[in-house]
Amino acid sequence: MALLSSTWHTLPTEIKLAIVDNLDLNATRVFSRVDAQTYKICVPSIFKSVGIGSLVLLQRFLENVPRTYCHYIQELDLCTRPGSNDEQSVHHHPRAASDAVFSILIASSRLKRLALRMAGSLDKNVITPFTYLQELKILTITNCSEEAHSPLSERLVVSIAATTPSLEQLFLDRITRSKLHAPELESVYPYVPLVLGDDDIPDHHILGSELSLPSLLRIPTLKKLTIRDTHLGDSRWTTVPVACRLEVLDLGSCYHETEEFNGLCTERIMAAVGPTVNEFSLTTSVSDTVFATPAVTPLPRLRKLHISPFFPVESVVDTMSNLAGSPIESLSMQCYEDDVVDVCSALEDFLSLRVERGPDFYKKLARIDVSVAENNQSISDNEIEATKRLQEFCRDLRLSSAVGKAASESCSFLQGSSPLGPSRSNSNSFLDSGDRPLVYLPRRASTL
Repeated sequence: MALLSSTWHTLPTEIKLAIVDNLDLNATRVFSRVDAQTYKICVPSIFKSVGIGSLVLLQRFLENVPRTYCHYIQELDLCTRPGSNDEQSVHHHPRAASDAVFSILIASSRLKRLALRMAGSLDKNVITPFTYLQELKILTITNCSEEAHSPLSERLVVSIAATTPSLEQLFLDRITRSKLHAPELESVYPYVPLVLGDDDIPDHHILGSELSLPSLLRIPTLKKLTIRDTHLGDSRWTTVPVACRLEVLDLGSCYHETEEFNGLCTERIMAAVGPTVNEFSLTTSVSDTVFATPAVTPLPRLRKLHISPFFPVESVVDTMSNLAGSPIESLSMQCYEDDVVDVCSALEDFLSLRVERGPDFYKKLARIDVSVAENNQSISDNEIEATKRLQEFCRDLRLSSAVGKAASESCSFLQGSSPLGPSRSNSNSFLDSGDRPLVYLPRRASTL
């Protein structure tokens, strides 16, 4: 053992770092306990990807982990919701979350990916650190609280996004409209929550006071935009000067509004950014007003189309017909187990229409995939037969096709599908699988 330790310490630092980089997180943790020098070598790998599952765990992290270690964080998944027994302490310290988030972000200057899961809005001071996050390209902001009680202001979110210098991918979920930008929604039916008191958020140096959601299109570096469970009825989507070249657009629907209204909102945003979009996700159907004619389609570069499980199955054929002017090469459709037969039937109807219309109708289409949300139910004979028929039809038309289970999205912040991608499964977790506080704080070597 002594000989091995001696050999290890004679290696150049570059080789030591290369060895540690090839270890998984658990192996790195074990290896870091060999001695103080080895621990120091392992610190960058241990803190490369960090997940913190509650405000109390964040506060413990800041109290126990040397602030200089934050410099090694490249991926951070951060939640400010109170832990199971923390509600009372957080209630008496309303600025605690804002101060804690500010502290970790200002120290994490090498961040490349960040997921902020906020329990409602934070203080405007959390905007400041984003100015210094020069390497941050992927940002997720989600409200993990009830929108009616703890809304997350669109003004805060837009200011944060616009302040991030190199932002390329933005994922937003459950963002609440501000009364400053949507006074027409107050005291009308249907009820849409509005944020009050966010007029203290300072003007942005480029956007000024116009911090409504459509101003996201003025961020020149933005390439991918996802907005879910958010009201998209702002008329400024059609008038805002578009400065970005969006390649991927993923729009959900607002559960406060009707399907027809959500569809109109989707069409409006598609028309605004369509010329550059090559990948799009649909939750609502689209009309044939401006989409069906190739000469005027607002999506001239659309190559990949994704249809969400919330999309009305009965609208598949009409919507696909209305998007025929786009050069779609790949169609993927997600559905729930109960809808498998109907979805396969709808896709067969679409393919039959493609045969009837001739070779110019979806002539670039090469692939159709169906992914089924995973559950514990066994697959019925009808579902098996429906998928076989669809795949045989695709083979007859020389189309590639796959039908299978979709990976389920875990409610855990550090497992399953996530905006931070698969690398987060190797993150330094501060939340255990039972959603109980679990803090891994590496022992401090006495020589550090």
